[in-house]
Amino acid sequence: MKKILAIILLTFMQQLAEAQSSFLTDQKRYERVRNAISEKDIIIKDKLKESGINLNELNMLIRAFKEEDEVEVFVKKKTDEYYILLMTYSVCAKSGQLGPKRAEGDFQVPEGFYYIDRFNPASTFHLSLGINYPNLSDTRKSTADHLGGDIFIHGDCVTIGCLPMTDTKIKEIYLYALNAKNNGQSKIPVYIFPFRMTTSKFKEYTKGQKDNVELIDFWSNIKLGYDLFEKEKKELKISVNNNGEYQYGQ
Repeated sequence: MKKILAIILLTFMQQLAEAQSSFLTDQKRYERVRNAISEKDIIIKDKLKESGINLNELNMLIRAFKEEDEVEVFVKKKTDEYYILLMTYSVCAKSGQLGPKRAEGDFQVPEGFYYIDRFNPASTFHLSLGINYPNLSDTRKSTADHLGGDIFIHGDCVTIGCLPMTDTKIKEIYLYALNAKNNGQSKIPVYIFPFRMTTSKFKEYTKGQKDNVELIDFWSNIKLGYDLFEKEKKELKISVNNNGEYQYGQ
């Protein structure tokens, strides 16, 4: 029986390795990915080495702040539990205002807890990482017939509701994500906040929204996730209740 289980496990590991290898191989068919590797491979490897991480053991997490126009890349070894901050990138264009995306065409950048669900190596905007908007919280919170979609972290420095980078910076972010995916990280977390939700900033920004109870309640809910990640630097265990509120497991 143990021998059979060992064979099954070995077969599964081989299939997983083949699937990962084919993903990286498929991505390399695209000229933009090959160019990104040629230009940035040494740069990202050296940056990871400063944190004691090799490219083939990388997992990543992305955190973004709309008001500060920043995207942070956190990394860890795939066998580790805690993330460390590797890089902070500037968002080079913006649309909409503070507050979540609740409808198609509202020009808003989403706020909440997402993950990368698509890699587009032939994007209109150079290279693109798709975010799984709308998520379950968005669906339950919105009353719109159409919530929209196609929200990306991408290049070309233009946007309608996305998080745009310069082409040189998206190459780095894309390659970090590409290698994390190739290492078996199927859902790379993307946490998007309206601003850095410290206690003082939360008071400052909600003061001007005192009549918008719905927005304050939403921000209070995602601040719980912000605080938890700030404290522990671990991927959040998230569920969504019937009202669309995020719940955070331990």
